[in-house]
Amino acid sequence: MALTNSPKVGIVMGSISDWPVFQRSAKVLEDLGVPYDKQVLSAHRTPKELEVWIRECEEAGVQVFLAAAGGAAHLAGVIASMTIVPVLGVPMESNLQGLDSLLSMVQMPGGIPVPTLGIGKAGSTNAALSAAAIIALNDPTLKEALLQFRKEQASKVLATEFPEN
Repeated sequence: MALTNSPKVGIVMGSISDWPVFQRSAKVLEDLGVPYDKQVLSAHRTPKELEVWIRECEEAGVQVFLAAAGGAAHLAGVIASMTIVPVLGVPMESNLQGLDSLLSMVQMPGGIPVPTLGIGKAGSTNAALSAAAIIALNDPTLKEALLQFRKEQASKVLATEFPEN
């Protein structure tokens, strides 16, 4: 698995069906100029390949992993058990509207943390913004990009007008 772009973020999904949700993470990272690598790897079906990819990411300088998983949602926890690089979990919608995934992630046993975001698209967006904020602690250019993003969000809200009755 050759990594792309000297990534700062590693995005991993248990299934390609998670990509439509994680495209939001990718878009946010691209807009902020944060290089990432993305893979479909399974905690259960491809554990050896997952471990190799994590090591390659660490060697390449990845500073945050984003992990999507549905159902039992083990992927983020397995990654967190293999690295001290922060792993942000994003529960995917599944049989129980993602509640099963959310509960699996937020109930990680003490000692192997997986900060967990909201279910689905909002969680994917916020995972990318959280990863960027972590990286921005040591990257002034990214910090400025995040501050600009926040200003643009505020401007959109302040520019809201009510339609005429």
